[in-house]
Amino acid sequence: MHQRFHLSHADAMKSIGMIQAEVEKEGKGAAIAVVDEHGELLAFLRTDGCRLSSINIAINKAYTAAREHKPSKEVGNSSRENQWPFTNFGELRYTGWGGGVPLLYDGEIVGGVGVSGLPEEEDMVLAQMGANLF
Repeated sequence: MHQRFHLSHADAMKSIGMIQAEVEKEGKGAAIAVVDEHGELLAFLRTDGCRLSSINIAINKAYTAAREHKPSKEVGNSSRENQWPFTNFGELRYTGWGGGVPLLYDGEIVGGVGVSGLPEEEDMVLAQMGANLF
């Protein structure tokens, strides 16, 4: 038997709240998604001023990070560095853009956080902030 940890909705909302406060402090708009260890959505927020296209991108960044156990940007970098075209590995929800970070608790992947709507570097910093709660 193995003991497993699971991300709660309350934990997901803490991560979203922290990122939301930072985004709104800067007067910007972003989509923020938190998924469970399987990549399935637990919590989501689209702040004022965020473009609609950012919704699915944020969710997919979190999904990619949780499923691949590494930041979404690393998935994209791996494709580019190895000179194989990014084909989503048969999973259409995968993305190689930065802004998706796995959530770790006690060395175990318990989910992922994704941010979209800002420049990629900002998305990555904000997602990491949300992940650092764990």
